[in-house]
Amino acid sequence: MAEAAAPAVSRGEAGLIPLAVEALGFVAGGKQILADISFTLSDRSCTVILGPNGAGKSVLLRLLHGLLAPTGGSIRWGRLTPAQARRRQGMVFQHPVMLRRSALANLRHTLAVRKTPRSQRHGLAANALAMAGLETHAHQPARTLSGGEQQRLAIARAWMLAPEVLLLDEPTSNLDPAATGAIERLVAEVKAHGTRIIMTTHDIGQARRLASDVLFLHQGQLLEHTAAAHFFAGPATRAADSFIRGELLT
Repeated sequence: MAEAAAPAVSRGEAGLIPLAVEALGFVAGGKQILADISFTLSDRSCTVILGPNGAGKSVLLRLLHGLLAPTGGSIRWGRLTPAQARRRQGMVFQHPVMLRRSALANLRHTLAVRKTPRSQRHGLAANALAMAGLETHAHQPARTLSGGEQQRLAIARAWMLAPEVLLLDEPTSNLDPAATGAIERLVAEVKAHGTRIIMTTHDIGQARRLASDVLFLHQGQLLEHTAAAHFFAGPATRAADSFIRGELLT
């Protein structure tokens, strides 16, 4: 992965951190998806949201980004609501959408939508491609890239807009070890440039490698929020212990 200069992380009059979540609840179709979730994130590290299938991880991420509205409780990014904070964040989904154009053109289009001055677009896009290790694929149709390459392009596309926070939903799902490693290195580099990371994953090894702290969800409830080292060394709940041992899948 080539070295590239990082964009400056956005700094508003007031930052998005701390993130304060209080008594958060979400109901959809008459079903309680999340219930009474409370936690605070106060630094610029990497929080990993863990839990079995159906725990509510992806829903929590969408609530934090303002794509869903809570049915109870509150979320505050500093002084801002999720909707107000969204422009200063980036989010990458498990299956990112690629336009029918080259990898470089996908990035330039994003900059155009954000009304970045035309004179800056090529340099910013090329810089993001280099950081993702995709400069040799600049003129390849984005939809013909491998799954791992598309995910790296999506992360680069979000990162080049200089988000204060980057939300990642299962960024390495169904990828081979080599592609997973490349994405983990990119995520670590984004974090090193000052962007706060919050991500979901099913990969316990990945969480061990990347997480500074862990949010563990089970059946829509937050059972643990602690430093990653403490979580993996001695989980405080039976459900978390079972999950770490691969015995809790749903």
